[in-house]
Amino acid sequence: MTDDSSRRDELATNLETVRGRIAAACADAGRSPDDVRLVVVTKFFPASDVRLLADLGVSDVGENRHQEAEVKAAECADLGLAWHFIGGLQSNKAAAVAAYADVVESVDRAKLVAGLSRGAHARSHQVDVLLQVSLDPPGREGRAGAEPSDLPALARAVEEAGMLRLRGLMAVAPLGEDPRPAFDRLAEIHRDLLAEHPTATWVSAGMSGDLEHAIHAGATHVRVGSAVLGSRPQFK
Repeated sequence: MTDDSSRRDELATNLETVRGRIAAACADAGRSPDDVRLVVVTKFFPASDVRLLADLGVSDVGENRHQEAEVKAAECADLGLAWHFIGGLQSNKAAAVAAYADVVESVDRAKLVAGLSRGAHARSHQVDVLLQVSLDPPGREGRAGAEPSDLPALARAVEEAGMLRLRGLMAVAPLGEDPRPAFDRLAEIHRDLLAEHPTATWVSAGMSGDLEHAIHAGATHVRVGSAVLGSRPQFK
């Protein structure tokens, strides 16, 4: 019990710091803190941490490994959390992910849409979808995401599929670069998407190291792991 109490105190302190950073960034950008939702990324951390986070007021958790996410979501099904799948998604796992995820943030190709729709139908639960767009220069390896030019067709595929709801965009800033120009580019891409899909208002961008820049550029969701949970455990 002492360990649980100590861990709870650690998470509470870290959450207060992160929420303070979000509030300060929103104030600086002339936005309300209520406009930005915190998604705590719990990859490699146990379900016990998810329970502590829920007790501390966290409503959205993110996972990026299907096998881990599926088990954890089942263990924590009583908490009423919104589960965000944020990792690279294989088409043969799409239906299984839609069976527990409330939000799938990493839709970067049309091949995923049929499986997600099938899983959502089986669950009789509408799944929110974000299109993951690449902010990397053309040809760079390592980062997932659709090219901006592919988004119109991808958005149409999601909207035409049953039980999927197009919510907006997700992106990751390029590694080793100033994130500000990348997030400014994301804001432009989002404006183009909104012109055709006015209800696709979500922008998931920004992590522990760059959430302020993302909020300045209009992010509605920030995905934070280490700043809340600490360094990831050294196992997989």
